[in-house]
Amino acid sequence: MIDTFTYKHLPSKELQPEYLLELPQFQHAEMLNCVERLLDFHIENENGDAVCIRTFEETWSYTDLYEKANQIAHVLVDDLGLVSGNRVLLRSANNPMMVACWFAIIKAGGIVVATMPLLRSKELTTIINCAEISIALCDNDLADEMNGVKSDFLKHKSYYRNSDLEEKMASKPTHFANYNSKSNDVALIGFTSGTTGIPKMTAHFHSDILNICEAFPNYALQPTAKDIFTGSPPLGFTFGLGGLVLFPMYFGASTFLLEKPSPDLLLQAIQDHKITICFTAPTAWRVLTTKLNEFDVSSLRKCISAGESLPVIVWEDWYNATGLKIIDGIGATELLHIFIASNEENMKPGATGLPITGYQAKIVDDNGNEAPIGEAGKLAIKGITGCKYLNREVKQIEYVQKGWNITGDIFKQDEDGYFWFVARGDDMIISSGYNIAAIEVESVLLTHESILECAVVGLPDENRGMLVCANIVLKDKSKASDDLKLEIQNWFKETAAPYKYPRVINFLECLPKTETGKIQRFKLK
Repeated sequence: MIDTFTYKHLPSKELQPEYLLELPQFQHAEMLNCVERLLDFHIENENGDAVCIRTFEETWSYTDLYEKANQIAHVLVDDLGLVSGNRVLLRSANNPMMVACWFAIIKAGGIVVATMPLLRSKELTTIINCAEISIALCDNDLADEMNGVKSDFLKHKSYYRNSDLEEKMASKPTHFANYNSKSNDVALIGFTSGTTGIPKMTAHFHSDILNICEAFPNYALQPTAKDIFTGSPPLGFTFGLGGLVLFPMYFGASTFLLEKPSPDLLLQAIQDHKITICFTAPTAWRVLTTKLNEFDVSSLRKCISAGESLPVIVWEDWYNATGLKIIDGIGATELLHIFIASNEENMKPGATGLPITGYQAKIVDDNGNEAPIGEAGKLAIKGITGCKYLNREVKQIEYVQKGWNITGDIFKQDEDGYFWFVARGDDMIISSGYNIAAIEVESVLLTHESILECAVVGLPDENRGMLVCANIVLKDKSKASDDLKLEIQNWFKETAAPYKYPRVINFLECLPKTETGKIQRFKLK
């Protein structure tokens, strides 16, 4: 018996993007279960005793993860009735059992739908109904909202952390025959751009998961089995899944997981556990820089930023303090992970970078024509992964045009081929006929000595069309005043083009952010 939901709702071949799979590392056999390369491979090659996952409280070897994943896979099939193609919701903070559940679902032939820990029952219900999810695995610490879900699709809920899932696992074998998946079977579904109304589901194949492990890590990280990865993004966010699970395990390295990754805990982990590779968001890198005198981060060798554009001042401050070059990158849930980035050999501070191995990029105008060098336009991507929205043909047609993925980001390309972020498509402020990119205003403001963080949005205005509004978090919040607002405005006009200055300034205690560190600009608007 097979659940054909994803087969029925995948976009037709003519609506899917063109793929670039010519290189040998991106070619796979027809039958492929990605877990075999990510986990079982290390057991078969007698590396099971190597450390796989660390936290402040526990350490798991590859064998520990392998055996627990196998036991959970038995629970899914034997006790919860999973059949191939069933979607399974994962609700958890970043911890070892979440990783074991992730692998178990795919071992059993299921499809992972990992969610952010802060989602409420209404949002979870929307996801479950949209993906017709029949099984949920949930951390017991997050049970309240899960118990509030009411859906006819959801048949089974199982909880871990001293709960029923561990009880069921205890009697199960530690070996499991992995489901014989095809390379183009869907392995995971990522929800993107909101979880109210009708959210978008983007599907990724088993081959997609392995392909991203060959792309960005080899391009920018050069990982070895000795590396220890960590970071702040949730595993429900594909940036976090790649950086904290897929990449380290593909290379036989280890990962350090933080359930509540505050800056202090992240720095503590780096110091105490000699972390070598760290993934986090631009806003976090800025805060981490201010705390470097309190911690030893000398073990770090690679620092990766994504989720939002990295302001050059953040890059410079971190580099001046540590000698490390933050690797900026842009990815998308639709394409699974990063597709444009730099490495230490080809980096231009302030530029996002070049297309990584396996991808091509160009800038196009509203008609799909390639834009001249230096002219801002829409970013178009083609490569080893691509957008496959389930059951959303109109959105698929908007995102995939002439075989290219149109991400919604505004970029420009310089004469050396480097891509420079200008704005999200909806972050361009048009004021009195001027096109003003929010990121440009933010980059200037962040160089002011009093400003810790800021987010710029456009506010409707009868006379100018829109006003530039800066929402600012001060380093010393007690200094907030109308006089300081005026001082910042005058300073800005001396520092940058006066037409870009923020005519409205709000001082905030903190900026609204998602769990992945992205600023929630819609709340500021």
